[in-house]
Order: sequence, then C-alpha cells, then structure tokens
Amino acid sequence: MNTREITVTVNGRRHTRTVEVRRTLADFLREDLGLTGTHLGCEHGVCGACTVIIDGVTARSCLQLAVQADGAEITTVEGVTLPDGELHPVQEALRDSHAFQCGFCTPGFVMAIYGMCEEKKAGKPVPCSRAELREELSGNICRCSGYQQIIDGAEAALAAAKEA
Repeated sequence: MNTREITVTVNGRRHTRTVEVRRTLADFLREDLGLTGTHLGCEHGVCGACTVIIDGVTARSCLQLAVQADGAEITTVEGVTLPDGELHPVQEALRDSHAFQCGFCTPGFVMAIYGMCEEKKAGKPVPCSRAELREELSGNICRCSGYQQIIDGAEAALAAAKEA
C-alpha cells in the first residue's frame, strides 16, 4: 500500500494523517476525520452532494484525492455552523424556505450557496437572478424537491450576505 503524510486544516482545525495515495478527499473527510456531513452520492462529481470549500473555492471532494489537498484549508458543512452552535444564515434561509425533503442533497447545496455568499462578501460577482441561480446550482441534484424552495433559500441567503 502506497501512503503519504498530509496536513490539512479542516473547519479551522489542523489535521496530520497518513493516507493511502488513492483515497479520495471525500473518504478522508468522512472516514478519517469523522465528518460525515459530506455526502457521497454519485462519486463521479455529478450530483454535488460532496461539495466542500477548498482554499476558498467550491469543489467536489469525490473527484479530488486527499493527497492533493495537502496544505489546503477546507470547509465542510460541519464548519458552516456558527461557533455558538447557531445555524449559519445560509442554513436558516434554506430552513425557512422549506427547501429540502429527505436532506441527502442538503450539505452540497449549503456549501454551494455558502460559497456564493462568501464570494459576494469578498466583492466578487455572483448570480443575481433566479435563472442565474438555477444555472449556478445546476451541478447539485435534488431528487425530492422541485428546486423552487431551494432557489428561494439561495436568494434569501445572498440577500443576507449583501447586508453583512
């Protein structure tokens, strides 16, 4: 077995582990660090359930090897919750819009929308219209909802990010 030591900062905590070089980042997060909020759906980068933020950019953790993340700063859905345990405004907006049914896709959508909110706070252009939001979130698949409430929640979260 070919292994390598990596060091990553996940949700503000530094972790050093020896990992098999072929281990995906998603498996590393779930199995080695116990962060099971990152879901695995298709394992081909199509469904978006495994979306995380790596060095400020949204990424599919099922498509990246853990060794590729060596030295990176990663935020998972567990790291979005505020320090006092309260929901992040993105999570609140999605909850308030009744965006999800079964919840399997929720972490991926939260991370995609969180990423847009962080970009907006940094002054970068982000989707504004419902059509643009649909396009931006088209890489995340939900099999239960009709997407309307997800877009409602995304709009509310982006509006809150504008005010922050």
